[in-house]
Formats: sequence, C-alpha cells, structure tokens
Amino acid sequence: MNDCVFCKIINREIPSEIVFENEKIIVFKDINPKTEIHLLIVPKKHIANINEIKEEDKELIAEMFWVVKQIAHQLNIIEQGYKLVFNVGRGAGQLIDHIHLHLLSGSFNRSLKEI
Repeated sequence: MNDCVFCKIINREIPSEIVFENEKIIVFKDINPKTEIHLLIVPKKHIANINEIKEEDKELIAEMFWVVKQIAHQLNIIEQGYKLVFNVGRGAGQLIDHIHLHLLSGSFNRSLKEI
C-alpha cells in the first residue's frame, strides 16, 4: 500500500482534481480521460480489486454506487446516460491495484478496451 497511487491521492501526497469526498469515498478526475467526463470513484480503504472484497466490504461497495448516483445528478448526466466500469486484474486493464469504479459520460474518444 505504501506505493499505491490512489492511497497517495487519498493521503494528499499526490495532487488530484477531487470532485467529491466523504469519510469512505473519494472521487477525482482521471488524468488520462477517455470521455468528456471521466471520474474515478475510489474507496479510502485499500482493497486491490473486486476479487479481494470481503463480506464486511458490502456496504462500502454499495456506497460507491450511491456516490455515483449523486454525482451523476449533480453533473446533469442522468438523462444523457453514463457508463460504469470496473476493471479487475491486468488482463482486464486494471493498472492500479486499488479498487475503483470509472464513471464515463459524453463522447468517447477512445475504445472501451483502453479504459
């Protein structure tokens, strides 16, 4: 965890454009956006990926989706739609070993395979 980029963002060791934060979740803009809106919803608890969640993490995962709904409403993208993506493991494109959910909306300028 000491070298986890997302943990460093959470701990303010690396700057990021944060758009939402509460006691469990932080949301920031992706530094390499694939769409007009590309946010990362990240739990503050370090969990490598979906395969590593435990029963005790169910509420945290639900909180991620609750935050997405709030942000989508604030960004007025409920009607136009948005995409949610979890990448699990290197073979699926997960680059950072800290669970995170991509929120994407707007014109896609890259293939979904690159997300």
